[in-house]
Amino acid sequence: MSDMTSFIQSLPKAELHLHIEGTLEPELRLKLAERNGMPLPYRDIAEMRASYIFHDLSSFLPVYYDAMSVLQTSRDFYDLAWAYLEKAASANIRYAEIFFDPQAHTSRGVPFHSVISGLSGALLDARRLLGIRGQLILCILRDHSAEYAMATLLESLPYKDSIIGIGLDSDERANPPEKFAAVFARARSEGYRLTMHCDVDQLDITDHIRQCLDVIGVERIDHGVNILESEELVAEAAARGIGFTLCPISNRFVTGSLKDAELKRMLDLGLKVTVNSDDPAYFAAYLTENLESVADSASLSRLELVQLERNAFEISWLPTRAKEDLLDALDQYAAKA
Repeated sequence: MSDMTSFIQSLPKAELHLHIEGTLEPELRLKLAERNGMPLPYRDIAEMRASYIFHDLSSFLPVYYDAMSVLQTSRDFYDLAWAYLEKAASANIRYAEIFFDPQAHTSRGVPFHSVISGLSGALLDARRLLGIRGQLILCILRDHSAEYAMATLLESLPYKDSIIGIGLDSDERANPPEKFAAVFARARSEGYRLTMHCDVDQLDITDHIRQCLDVIGVERIDHGVNILESEELVAEAAARGIGFTLCPISNRFVTGSLKDAELKRMLDLGLKVTVNSDDPAYFAAYLTENLESVADSASLSRLELVQLERNAFEISWLPTRAKEDLLDALDQYAAKA
């Protein structure tokens, strides 16, 4: 193990862009399929992995949604989250904000309660048994109607104690942020924190980023590297302390580039940029591997890696005291390294 790999492994970390359905490893998918009596068309794990063929966001999403059909019960969602949280704790991820897509499950007849009870139960146990803290972010599927989004938001309200924020993901084509302005306004009034995906190199992407900032009023943008195409938007995001949750290895799968130069540029400009893993079961890389890849390709220093994690803790939606404790732990690690 290299000195840099060891440094990254032990670095106190936060993950803010992680789709829990995207952590469904083939081994667990097979286990859940057998548990739920759902035969899969694969002879073995290798054949299942080989079926994960995609080259952009649009080709990725059908693979992604098909795989999650094995998630049926509260126990399934608990096992899914627990598997990720164990991996995260072993990599010294101290805090995670976890996206989940309830519409992808309720549309299949899975009750909202089954989804949220399984995920939140795993988070409670992980804090007690693994020492990792986490919170849930409900993501709206942008390729469905705004009416369906509002209905999902209203369905979430009895579970507000288990949900910290609301996001927007899935296919961005012809689904701009302003389509969901009323949904996000209602979410803000209910006390939810706000973020949205602005996926990499999408059509009209700089206008979508502008809508996130000026129409929706988000606190964070997920992905968002295309903000560099507008000096005006960069200045606005910097002035407002907007957070950016970049995912280098998923970028490489869907665009052919880690967007490491863009990440370095954003860091140099003082933007609150962070590194995350997105859908690690499909990209064969969790947070540590993402940090290692971008550290190598962009020649990041240890100080810059510490700054990435400082940004992550600072833009997290933790209570102030918990955030300060994690920043203190980061400072102590950096001082000794």
